Amino acid sequence: MQKKNPWMMLLVLLLVFGGILTLILSFTVKPFFKERGLTVGSKSILHLQLNGVIMDGKKLLKPLLKYREDNSIKAIVIEINSPGGVVGPSQEIYEEIRRAREEFKKPVVAVSTSVMASGAYYAAVGADKIMVAPGTMVGSIGVIMEFTNLEKLYDWAKVSRFSISTGKYKDSGAEYRPMRDDERALFQDMINDVYEQFVEAVAEGREMKPEAVKEYADGRVFTGRKAVELGFADDVGTLEDAFDLAAELSGLGDDYEVFEPPKVRPGLWDLLQGGEDDATTMMPWKTADAKVDAALNSLLRLELANKPLLLMPGVH
Repeated sequence: MQKKNPWMMLLVLLLVFGGILTLILSFTVKPFFKERGLTVGSKSILHLQLNGVIMDGKKLLKPLLKYREDNSIKAIVIEINSPGGVVGPSQEIYEEIRRAREEFKKPVVAVSTSVMASGAYYAAVGADKIMVAPGTMVGSIGVIMEFTNLEKLYDWAKVSRFSISTGKYKDSGAEYRPMRDDERALFQDMINDVYEQFVEAVAEGREMKPEAVKEYADGRVFTGRKAVELGFADDVGTLEDAFDLAAELSGLGDDYEVFEPPKVRPGLWDLLQGGEDDATTMMPWKTADAKVDAALNSLLRLELANKPLLLMPGVH
């Protein structure tokens, strides 16, 4: 009598178990997803979130670019809780929101019940409508660029730093020496240009004259109620009000469902590269270095130094 191969029996058992599991999931998980709004219905409003300091915008842009092409998505609501961030990503989000409206004909409503300031407000003016809570922090229209001088720290640590460059402005903003007057003027010209771009975006998005925008574009922050009064937001309301407004703009009325894009866990390659924001916490061999870097950045405020920022002051 031929002896049975235990490995073959194990393989058969795994295949059978996998088939049973797949069958169970098809009857349980899929209906659960539909109930929770994790599958796109024929009359869906896409709900996206923009949270925290804007560093690269990928978490918002990936689902926005993917789902705005879906014919089942009739409108988009972007929930914002952000003090702003780096100039380029803030502008990229603004442009893609505007493209969703103009090219893909999807009404967009930006809503905040917390903070919608600086770069986050820049992004929001790309939407059709802006809705805020009465106490939301809105505005901070302006540009800031911070620098750190560590000369005395290096002297104390007996560290000497220098650079060899091809031009006198290549090491401008270096932390190991004082800034020259011509460098200061160069950076001022840079942020003045970005400021004009910010004002132009607000004026176009809010249908205001640039002069009217500049009257309040000095970095000040408004309450949500004041922002509505001055024309920097459309109405006072909640997230649910924003969904209703988006449904109204898209002609859905009361017959709509909210679609939440499923969160995608980082793959093995992402973990090895450390490409995702939360991937570092899942890599024990990088955790210690990441914590040290984070502590130094927090202590010396280096993470966003030497960059033109659309960021509410005091936020790091």
